[in-house]
Amino acid sequence: MRPGRARFRHWVQGRPSSGTPRCYPWAVNYAALASGSKGNCHAFSDGRRTLLVDVGISLKQIRLRMEEIGWDIGQVGAVALSHEHSDHIRAVPILLRHTDWVFMVTAETLAAVNAIHGIDIPPSRLIPLRAGHAADWNGVRVLPFTTPHDAVDPVAYRLEWDGFQAAVVTDLGHPTALVADHCAGLDLLALEANHDVQMLREGGYPPVLKARILSRVGHLSNESMAELLAGILSPRLKTVVLSHLSEQNNDPALARLAAAEVLRSSTTDLHLARQDTPLVVAAQAR
Repeated sequence: MRPGRARFRHWVQGRPSSGTPRCYPWAVNYAALASGSKGNCHAFSDGRRTLLVDVGISLKQIRLRMEEIGWDIGQVGAVALSHEHSDHIRAVPILLRHTDWVFMVTAETLAAVNAIHGIDIPPSRLIPLRAGHAADWNGVRVLPFTTPHDAVDPVAYRLEWDGFQAAVVTDLGHPTALVADHCAGLDLLALEANHDVQMLREGGYPPVLKARILSRVGHLSNESMAELLAGILSPRLKTVVLSHLSEQNNDPALARLAAAEVLRSSTTDLHLARQDTPLVVAAQAR
């Protein structure tokens, strides 16, 4: 065990998880530990290796939420960062100090994260990424691909894990052909459904913020989410997790209805990720 891991395990030690662990060996499991404007963190695990996508909540919350679903935080080894907005990178400095997790990130996003937090993530803690080029982490193929968002080098992620295919696609202003291409042939898709356009327009946000969210480099509406989902739906797609819902500008019932209309003739399971409560989708068979 490396020294960084030993320090980490001492620091995060808490009460034992109660109940039966909900992470099944010989399968890839997904969890939305948090999803929304206040912080985002997605997780994938096969019971031996755990990869996080974004860390917009505190390390304490990551630990508590993993305990809640029966996952072992000691199995986390890497974090893939999508872009530099605070609701996706909040925990990076404390993770740098108290864990030995590696960060998978593009060069431009790395520079932005370092500048925002006043840190310098060393090369030993990095797996450098380029959009459109796959990288390997412990046998997992991690493919970042470009999304239209108002960040320096925003990406979404497609993971190929022992035959299991998944993607986390949030923070995009509109559904591009490139995004649709990378969402084809998946087993699980975590997809943004940020806002209902009418709720946003009639809500209390300042006009400048409304314009940003509605722009082509803003966030995906329920309608645009349904458009993208309809274009990539296939018999292989087992699970859709609607993500990054705005608490002010969306209604979970409206987001669910928009997706359910697309999925009504399919056998795809539909879930909604939440801000304050973790969601786990277990046992995606290899």
